[in-house]
Amino acid sequence: MTGLVLKLGPKERVLINGVVVENGERRGRINILTPDAKILRLKDAIHPDEATTPVRRVCYLLQLILSGDLTQQDGRKEVLRTIEKLSYAFLDSDSRRILDVSTDHILKDQFYPALKSLRMLLSREARLLGAGAQ
Repeated sequence: MTGLVLKLGPKERVLINGVVVENGERRGRINILTPDAKILRLKDAIHPDEATTPVRRVCYLLQLILSGDLTQQDGRKEVLRTIEKLSYAFLDSDSRRILDVSTDHILKDQFYPALKSLRMLLSREARLLGAGAQ
């Protein structure tokens, strides 16, 4: 079987093609067979009011692509531009690797893995911004 397999915890919610689906009381597994389905785990979602930093904004853009609220073509351009700008702030080799992996995912239209990778930069960004505030 091909496609995406979602493993959901109890009561976990996911957005599939604009519809919120909630898992039952036990862990569950859903096989998504439609190749271009728009899927977003709601536990990964960033509220628009929370997209206040560069990494949060790029994660929010990816979220909009995943939910179908932004076209892949338009979103891809903006996400790649933002990642390029992030590369000027994240200079360590591990962060650069994350940005490179995320870029590769985006170029392959693998937006969820790109989102997952970029989320690893959220805590680093918070530390950088906190250090800059002092």
